[in-house]
Amino acid sequence: MKKFVLLFAIWYFSLILAGSLPAVTHTQDNSINPDKALAILLKGNQRFVKGQVVRPHQSAENRVKTAKEGQKPIAAILGCSDSRVPPEMIFDAGLGDIFVVRLAGNVTGKEVLGSLEYAVEHLGVKLILVLGHTKCGAVTAVAKQEKVTGNLIAIANEIKPAVDKTKAAHKDLAVEKLILESIKANVQQSIDKMLSSSSLLRERLQAGDIKIVGGLYDLETGAVAILTLLDVSQVR
Repeated sequence: MKKFVLLFAIWYFSLILAGSLPAVTHTQDNSINPDKALAILLKGNQRFVKGQVVRPHQSAENRVKTAKEGQKPIAAILGCSDSRVPPEMIFDAGLGDIFVVRLAGNVTGKEVLGSLEYAVEHLGVKLILVLGHTKCGAVTAVAKQEKVTGNLIAIANEIKPAVDKTKAAHKDLAVEKLILESIKANVQQSIDKMLSSSSLLRERLQAGDIKIVGGLYDLETGAVAILTLLDVSQVR
């Protein structure tokens, strides 16, 4: 048994020295700046893509600590409810690391805005990431003009302007490419609505206190690509 442990330790630290795994994970301190927070998320995503997850902050001790001392998430993520896109997994994060809001089509309504405002104002979050994903069913349904009923109509209506804008700008795109561009436009639309509908988020962005990022998750590769990054220089 001791020999096995020794061999495992040698293997693990050889990976660290080779740069395949991080030597340590980040501490749970959300006083870091938004650029550092984004770097932590992207490094976690790289581990996820490579199958080298470390599952930080998931111990029983950390569970008790966050329960007693409260949460200090380094970022807030607005993502889709799609079961294939769990932010905690794709960013290799743990308990208390990220404040997650999920809604089909990652649309932005009053409840979503209120949740993000809470993360910024009361939890000290300095980075907001709006995360779309490839093959989004909600955007696909709107782009293909599929029939929706009940409360799904409200979600479709939120997405439709982004799809219409994409169709007007790219009239010759094949369906699958049109859907992908509509997904990207929908991410930007959610960001635009944050700034137009939330004075708190807009003012914090203008003051340089926070940054807002748009990203796209690829269901097949597992990788997150950054689409847009808003800071104070882009809103004044």
